[in-house]
Amino acid sequence: MASLLIADDEKNILSGLQLAFEDEGYEVIPAANGREAWEKLQKNIVDLVITDLRMPEMDGYELLKRIAAAYPTLPVIVLTGHGTIETAVETMRDGAVDFFTKPVDIDKLMLVVRKSITASELKEQNRKLTEEIQRLRREHGYSRIIGRSEKVSRMMQTISQVADTRATVLVTGESGTGKELVADALVALSSRSDKPFVKVHAAALSASLLEDELFGHEKGAFTGAVSMKKGRFELADGGTIFLDEIGEIDPSTQVKLLRVLQEREFERVGGEKPISVDVRVICATNRDLAKEVKEGRFREDLYYRLNVVRIEVPPLRERKEDIDLLAASFLETFNKEDKRKIEGFTPAARKALFAYSWPGNIRELKNAVESAVVLARGSMIDKDDLPEQIRETGSGSRISFDLPITLDEAEKRLILETISYAKGNKTKAAELLGIGRKTITRRMQDLRIDGEEK
Repeated sequence: MASLLIADDEKNILSGLQLAFEDEGYEVIPAANGREAWEKLQKNIVDLVITDLRMPEMDGYELLKRIAAAYPTLPVIVLTGHGTIETAVETMRDGAVDFFTKPVDIDKLMLVVRKSITASELKEQNRKLTEEIQRLRREHGYSRIIGRSEKVSRMMQTISQVADTRATVLVTGESGTGKELVADALVALSSRSDKPFVKVHAAALSASLLEDELFGHEKGAFTGAVSMKKGRFELADGGTIFLDEIGEIDPSTQVKLLRVLQEREFERVGGEKPISVDVRVICATNRDLAKEVKEGRFREDLYYRLNVVRIEVPPLRERKEDIDLLAASFLETFNKEDKRKIEGFTPAARKALFAYSWPGNIRELKNAVESAVVLARGSMIDKDDLPEQIRETGSGSRISFDLPITLDEAEKRLILETISYAKGNKTKAAELLGIGRKTITRRMQDLRIDGEEK
């Protein structure tokens, strides 16, 4: 359990609180005054401080101010036999999380201690997530793709390797995985980053409109063509064109696209003069183009021209270790957009996010976080704030016990199974169990569970 530092110069109160919290499984570090408490605080790992206000050598006011300056995330609860509204306001202003007058209602104090430690651990987790997001952005060189998973790391390595080449890239993956972000990263990390970057969403256009959009037309080429119009390839000259949902284009446009890739030239609709362009081509699709070729819906020669470098964007269900980072990033975005101050996700909300299968991938996660930010009733997003389909999803994993079994053995099995489910990541296991990183480490030590730190 957590470690408490309790400072009080009244021996009976100090020993009584120590016994009460030790009976609940807490580790208690006693101190007879503020100075002793300050010295012990600097030598021990402490999760929460309970301090009297009036003590010799260093009073609780000074101790509170020192803790607020040196350990701003460490929760402090103040006790005093001389409680006034002015005293409560002053200590809360100086950083105390709560205020109790003596004699103390031990049950209420226990409840506040549990809640304060949980809130403190969550704030520390959120701080670490923010730091990790910033580190990953620096390492990747591109801020909008976030992930610590092996698949995302390999994907970013490939992006960095091919970004500054002219090679045609085919980006594949399910809808909502972020294929367009991969195209953005390829451009941002290339020497063409300051050149035109033109995007065309093929699925949104009919065959005739798509051809006109890609290659333009001459004046009088058809009814309504009252002037010459440049196509997207011409507008992208010297830069990059991104063709999204390339599997949707019709056979006649496929032929013309093949010619552009082979010869780097084309004619406008209704024109005869070849137009040469220097354009880097990036395509994306959620279809299996190899299957489309076999079934005669996509040209084989075009497929091989497009599939020079292939980048597969993994679905979110295959990179669940990235969910907390992505959710934290989206939370930061929507806090700014919606002028909210949501601090993070409760353990129950995190567990629900990890348990869900995310058929809509990152797009669905982003929408879920936006909804939760708007609907959250407290300072943290709880499970009940999430969309219904996420709240109602089970974990998909079961642990069974053969009775009789001791409580310690059952807890040991639960911790080991959860760490295994989290692929050895104890920080992730702690989140799934709804406890802090320090707590799971202590319980593993108490239960003599071996394991490498992660």
